[in-house]
Amino acid sequence: MRLRTLSHAAIVLAAVMGVAQFIATAQAEDINWQAVDQTLGRKAVVSDDVHRYGFPRSDLSVSLDGVAIKPALALGGWVAFKPAHGGAMVMGDLVLLETEITPVMSKMIASGLEITAVHNHLLRASPATFYMHVAGHGDPARLASAIRDALAESKTPLSVTAPASPPPVDLDTAKLDQIIGVKGQANGGVYQFTVKRRDPITEDGMPLTPVGAMGVAIGINFQPTGNGKAAITGDFVLSGDEVNPVLATLLANGIEVTALHSHMLDEQPRLFFMHFWANDDAIKLAKGLRAALDKTASVKG
Repeated sequence: MRLRTLSHAAIVLAAVMGVAQFIATAQAEDINWQAVDQTLGRKAVVSDDVHRYGFPRSDLSVSLDGVAIKPALALGGWVAFKPAHGGAMVMGDLVLLETEITPVMSKMIASGLEITAVHNHLLRASPATFYMHVAGHGDPARLASAIRDALAESKTPLSVTAPASPPPVDLDTAKLDQIIGVKGQANGGVYQFTVKRRDPITEDGMPLTPVGAMGVAIGINFQPTGNGKAAITGDFVLSGDEVNPVLATLLANGIEVTALHSHMLDEQPRLFFMHFWANDDAIKLAKGLRAALDKTASVKG
């Protein structure tokens, strides 16, 4: 009898999830994504029902500890749209100079968007960069127009130019994959890892999936700096009880913790984002990052 009950519960759960997926798919098909693309001046990267748009600060020349920061390492602003409640929810992380923060923020607020965080990710960078997290819900075309108008208050490039051929990633990427425990991906001369948490994450009752596209996966970036070394940065996505074990592990492995903060206002479970920096032997740093990952409820493999 118990087995029969469990089977019935599993069938009901699968049916509910199937209905939810059907609704999300229908909502996504109802959205004029071409109009959103045109408004934002670029094509989206599509993951399931999420359309994510990159706004890298390719106009900036930022250096830190003698390293020229590539946009893919730490300057990659983005916004992501997910069908929700008859329209779309939008979340994003915009890269700004300090003089751009108030003009962009004022325009966002005037357009009905929310600011959910403003903070640093790096220390000692020149020029200093700040990161503004934004959120909103409604008609996707209106949201896109509001975001574009706000970004126009900064020098963020609003037109897309053909990218130059990216430099090769001069690192033992197979070894890095083995240590971190997931397959990385080259992007603009940077080797990037996305590590998912095991627990589901929601915002305003909506599941934030896929987690990479929605900015709630652990991100780890390696930029080669020569002779097997790499500059690393990114952020750990942590529950409260994971914060200090991860912080202590990073410090013990020669990795600087540069920021600790929230990105959202009412996500469940409550999450904290820990940013880090180091420039050292890539394999050594990967082992330190793996030790920190072992302190989290993250997926391996």
